[in-house]
Amino acid sequence: MTNGRTSDIVVIGGGLIGTAVAFGLRERGLDTVLLDEGDVALRAARGNFGLVWLQSKGAGLREYTSWTRKAVDAWPGFASKLRDVTGIDVRYRRPGGYHLCLSDAERDKRAAMVARVRPGQPHDARTVMLERDELKARLPFIGPSVVGGSYNPLDGDCNSLALFRALHEAYSARGGDYRPGQAVRRLLRGKGVYGAETAEGTWWAPKVVIAAGLGLVDLGRQIGVGPVVHPQQGQIIVTERVKPFLDVPISQIRQTPDGTLLVGDNSGGETYETPTSLSVMHHLANRAVRMIPELSDIRIVRSWVALRVLSKDGAPVYQEAPDWPGVFFFTAHSSVTLAPMHVTELSRWVADGAIDEEARAFSTARFS
Repeated sequence: MTNGRTSDIVVIGGGLIGTAVAFGLRERGLDTVLLDEGDVALRAARGNFGLVWLQSKGAGLREYTSWTRKAVDAWPGFASKLRDVTGIDVRYRRPGGYHLCLSDAERDKRAAMVARVRPGQPHDARTVMLERDELKARLPFIGPSVVGGSYNPLDGDCNSLALFRALHEAYSARGGDYRPGQAVRRLLRGKGVYGAETAEGTWWAPKVVIAAGLGLVDLGRQIGVGPVVHPQQGQIIVTERVKPFLDVPISQIRQTPDGTLLVGDNSGGETYETPTSLSVMHHLANRAVRMIPELSDIRIVRSWVALRVLSKDGAPVYQEAPDWPGVFFFTAHSSVTLAPMHVTELSRWVADGAIDEEARAFSTARFS
């Protein structure tokens, strides 16, 4: 029953989470195979905005605030390690970050969120609301439509595509076995092992990690886990390169080191469709110009849609399947921000059974 390829651990999903966990497992010396559907997958990694963000995390789950703070603290060393292993600079920076509001209703909603998050934040990392005058003093380029916003001193950003590449390169550099074009169709039980069946064969291991994004819906059903994630359409527009002027990230607009501007804001509906929409582009561009009027003279060069992977409450889901011991499923919307924790803490849990106490809060039990 167990004829086929074997390893210590099979990781299903070659996105930001699966590759981070697989890299962490290889750092621990475990024989790991990473099965990936490839670039035909509905990759959230392709549409990630690149924020390393603390200010809004934990409004509904206080442990999420602390977990994110640990990740943010680990990011400088994490970025340095990736550069040492792969030579890739993921362009991480932490100058503090802003979220801008264009109406009194938006400001009131943001203030309510900040009030919910603040009790769980340490004194040196608290999100604060700023009135327009203070924002204007810090960001002189904002337009008259901006009525206020929020700020956290530990927020930052990175090049998320460089991060994606660096994690893959780091996994390979550590001797990891990467198998693209291997969509897992079925999970099997053997004697003391589990099988991940693909069109080209079955990989067997005593432990399996499911980090397949929206693929968790089908694979979760196979191991007795109800749907815990759903898609949310998100669209990003990219401008031509211009002289750098935006040296801090704004949650809706950020400038990359090469001068291009990324613009994203409200997301689309719960759908698996990924066509770009002119109406959404117009909405994003209009809000961006109201926030920073000088953007009106900058040309848009491309736009794309990706599917965000969201749990019922927006927080991560980490769990070992109750009826399939040794099978873990991990998903998180903030896969860039939390990447250091996925490399270290989640790989430690899978390898040694040593779970960070805060990670227990992210099980599906909270949805009951």
